[in-house]
Amino acid sequence: MYIPILVLAIYSFNDSQRYTSVWQGFSLRWYQTLLQDSRIFNALQDTLFIACVAVGISAVLGTLMALGLAKYRFWGKPLYRGISYLPLIIPDIAIAVATLVFLASMAVPLSIWTVIAAHMVFCLAYIAVVVSSRLSGLDPNLEEAALDLGANPVQALIKVLLPELMPAIVSGCLLAFVLSVDDLLISSFTAGSGANPLPIEIFSRIRTGVKPDMNALSVLLIMGSGLIAALAEYLRYKGTQRQG
Repeated sequence: MYIPILVLAIYSFNDSQRYTSVWQGFSLRWYQTLLQDSRIFNALQDTLFIACVAVGISAVLGTLMALGLAKYRFWGKPLYRGISYLPLIIPDIAIAVATLVFLASMAVPLSIWTVIAAHMVFCLAYIAVVVSSRLSGLDPNLEEAALDLGANPVQALIKVLLPELMPAIVSGCLLAFVLSVDDLLISSFTAGSGANPLPIEIFSRIRTGVKPDMNALSVLLIMGSGLIAALAEYLRYKGTQRQG
């Protein structure tokens, strides 16, 4: 499965005028061309803004949701838990169409903020799942001990519970960030003309054929996504080891 990625990486250094399977020599010309492409940088700016805002808001709401589901009992809790995690299993195209229909029915104009709202749907679910898995392994006596020693509930949350949850929160945020940056379907349905995220820009360029500079961009995206995912897994592992 990784052979196509390896081939793509090799041909991103191919010194050719257009995309071809014939090797014509080693060159960094397509990486240099990419660095001079203002449209790519504008699209990257939109993508990073969408991902950072969506993940930042989802981090707060997802952590609070995980805490509420773990610590409190209320009517309809199993149903709410199931609905909260639905974005993890619903196909992206279904979320994209449903979001577009909702926005159209409410007469909300498509913009970069509608993309952010749509991305929050799945970012929230992923962060909540990661934080919930960490919560399930925490010693409940830690918070009770802090309350017994004179801390109020807010102090116990900030000084005891959140430091223990921080590796899981950061790990969930990094995973959600990668998903937001790589998303094409939901972004294409909710962006309209108000935003141009990087996946949409790439798709618009390859519809008539793969360009060599897109090979170079794909290699950089794969490397960036891989590093972020590896960092998220490392933080999750360190949090597990600390718990043990």
